[in-house]
Formats: sequence, structure tokens, C-alpha cells
Amino acid sequence: MYRMKVCVCLILFFSLGTAQLDYRDALEKSILFFEGQRSGKLPPNQRLSWRGNSGLQDGSLAKVDLSGGYYDAGDNVKFNFPMAYTTTMLSWNTLEYGKRMGAQLQNARATIRWATDYFLKCANAAPNKLFVGVGDPNADHKCWERPEDMDTVRSVYYVSPSNPGSDVAGEMAAALAAASLVFRSVDPVYSKKLLGNAVKVFRFAVQYRGSYSDSLGSAACPFYCSYSGYKDELYWGAAWLLRATNDISYLNLINTLGANDVPDLFSWDNKYAGAHVLMSRRSVVGNDNRFDSFKQHAEDFICKVLPNSPYTSTQYTKGGLLYKLPEENLQYVTSITSLLTTYAKYMATKMHTFTCGSLVVTEKTIRSVAKRQVDYILGNNPMKMSYMVGYGSNYPRRIHHRGSSLPSLAMHPQSFGCEAGFQPFYYTANPNPNILVGAIIGGPNQNDFFPDERTDYSHSEPATYINAAIVGPLAYFDSSKR
Repeated sequence: MYRMKVCVCLILFFSLGTAQLDYRDALEKSILFFEGQRSGKLPPNQRLSWRGNSGLQDGSLAKVDLSGGYYDAGDNVKFNFPMAYTTTMLSWNTLEYGKRMGAQLQNARATIRWATDYFLKCANAAPNKLFVGVGDPNADHKCWERPEDMDTVRSVYYVSPSNPGSDVAGEMAAALAAASLVFRSVDPVYSKKLLGNAVKVFRFAVQYRGSYSDSLGSAACPFYCSYSGYKDELYWGAAWLLRATNDISYLNLINTLGANDVPDLFSWDNKYAGAHVLMSRRSVVGNDNRFDSFKQHAEDFICKVLPNSPYTSTQYTKGGLLYKLPEENLQYVTSITSLLTTYAKYMATKMHTFTCGSLVVTEKTIRSVAKRQVDYILGNNPMKMSYMVGYGSNYPRRIHHRGSSLPSLAMHPQSFGCEAGFQPFYYTANPNPNILVGAIIGGPNQNDFFPDERTDYSHSEPATYINAAIVGPLAYFDSSKR
């Protein structure tokens, strides 16, 4: 019965109309989105002009400078755990597809650097402390105000030897290591600085083991709990440091972690699938048999994702969208799609194939599934709606985002109080006055339906990690058209 359902899904999967899509335009907008999430003093070349300076005193409660970085989603909080994952994914996609990005490569580097400059502050502001977030999320979520008006307490959070956070430290190390590779040829001094800090932060993660969720309590949960534990971040961080340094001790550490989990998702919380695909490169492309087990894990993951695989554990909507969880489902779609295009890219270099039971999987097999996800997000779906704000003519107008939904400083110079924005701007059916160009929101439900309601945050809220993962696939499919 289940196979029948999969077959029906596949018929529908490719039966929707295929409007012509402009991947290059979508790529530009997917990166532009991050300018709307910036915290700190904005640069002169800021393109989303409705945003202003914010969080300039971040860190002052701890007598340190923690200005900069990104707000994670539709709120005004800086959570380093998802921010670091966002930065790792942006860096990985830039490494893999930078040559295909054209004019957007410079913008991608600037987007990464906005985060890494902040992480360098977090790693060096005080001895024996790694700062991991700014802003009380519980207080922030009680307000509906612009980041420029923030009057909630800007609490400062850190991990230390006595209150460890191997998960957030491991992810920050991964981000710094991956970014060091992005800047290695264009800014070697900055690259070396990033890598040195990656090594230092990762050493802290390994030496003082524990979950940041336990150390930070309500400042982390239920917002960004490390549900999968911290072993996957050690695994992921070591994988990136191995790639950045070629120091075999990181492979030895990975092997001692005993992390052979093969989940069927990849996200800001669970990094195993990403680490397996990252390390599979040395086997598929480099023919290094020490990495064959990672290649096998990567292919086992893909077998769980492909809709016509006998081992699939992934649902698809009737419209063809990969569907994992009800809340912010597009985060899983973009992250998994990023892994699919990257592994397809590796396979293409050696004309590699593998099997999922009786199914022979080629680069084209994976590519077609990944392309269907990207096309769905951009508008080839039952609602004919682009889930990227500002792309096409029919896109979400009432996204769950404070800065986008409230009048800009130029339009309304007076501050809005903590709760003053709710009635006129949160609960209204009016469209948001500021277009957060490029933002990809949580997406439709399991029935391919999206109501476009601001209060429906699980479907209408954008997030940095949703966008970070789609940058690579957009460059991949744009270049394939040329």
C-alpha cells in the first residue's frame, strides 16, 4: 500500500505545470535577504533601505562589544547556534558553487563576513568565555517592535568550562573553518584568523563537553534546543576542520565519536547527514578509501530521501514537496536539497552511480528530485505561489517578521513601544509595508496550502537557515541553464 502511495506521488510529482523560472534572479534575492536580518551598524552600501542600525550596545551588560551578526528569523534575537549553522551552509555553498555565482559571489562573501566578524568578537571578548547569544528571547517574543526600537533587555549569554556548550561551540568552529576556506585565496590574513579561532573554539568544545541547552536553559529552549545532543556538532566541526587543515587528528576524533547515525533529515540541530556528504567528497572525488564509510552513509541518507527508493522514509505532498515536519518545513526542504545537489555534483565528476535496493541512482536521478524542490519553492506548485518573498508576482505578503510588518523609520520616525505594534500591524490583514526581498518562509502545509497569515508563524516566518541552504542549489540550476 505504501509503494502505491509513493507511485501516485511520483505521477503528481512531475505533472504540475512548469513555468519558466529565473534562478539567477532568485539567487540574487536569496542573498539580499540577509541584509534585512543584519544587526549592528549598517554599511553605506546597505540595499534594503528600510532597515536601520540596531543592537549597537549589544554586549554592554557584560562590558563587551557583541554588536553585529544576524537576527535569526522574524524576531530581534541573536541565537549563535542557528546563526553559526547558517554561516556554515553559506560558506559550504559558496565553496561548492562560487564559480557559478557570477556577480553574486562578492555578495555571498560579504554575507558570510557579517557573521564571522561577529563570531570573532564572541570568541575573543573575554577569557574562558564563548559568547553564544544576545537578547532575552522570552522578553523579545512578548513584543512586536522594530529592531531599531528595541527596548527589551539585551541579555548576554555565554558558555564556559563550568557551563559547557559543545554543540554551539562545535557549530561555531565549523562556521569559522568553512568561512576560512571561502576567504583563503581572496583575503589570506582574514582566512588565517578565522581558522586559528576555529581551532581554538573547537578545542573548547571537545575539552569541556556538555550541551548548551543544559547550560542556558530557557534562553535556548524551546527556541533552539539541541535535541540531537552535541555529538553531531563535534562530528561536523571536526569534518570542517579536517577539510580546512588536512590534519588527520580530526579524522581520528571523528572515528572515536562512533557517530554512525543515518537520519533522514538535516537541519540546524542534526548535522550527521551534512557531515557524511561533506566527507564523502574525499571518497567519491578523491578516491580515498579511508572515507568510503562516509560515502556509504551519505548514500544511505539519500536512499531515505528519494521518493521512489524502496528505503524511503520521506513523505511528499501531492504537489511534490518534500514534507518532514509541520513547523517551518521549508527549512528541511532547502537543507536536504543542498545536500542532494552537492552529492550530485560530486557524482558527476566521476560518473559515479549507486543503488537503493533495485533502484539505480545516477546524478540525474538526484538532480531531478532537487530541481523539483527548488521549482516548487519558486512557484511551480498547486497554489502557483512563490514562497520566496519578492520573487515573481504572487508571493507571501503578510510574513511573520517584525521589521517587515512595521512602518520603517523613514515612514514613522517615532518609536513603537513593546506592545504597541501588535494591534495595528500584527493582527491586521493588511500586507507588510516593507518587502523583505528574498526571504523564504516556513511554507505550505501537508496539503500544499498556505494561508498567508502573519499570526501563523510556523508557516509564515522566514529564517536565515532556510535561505542559507538554497543559495547553492539556485547557483547550481542557474549555471546548468547557461
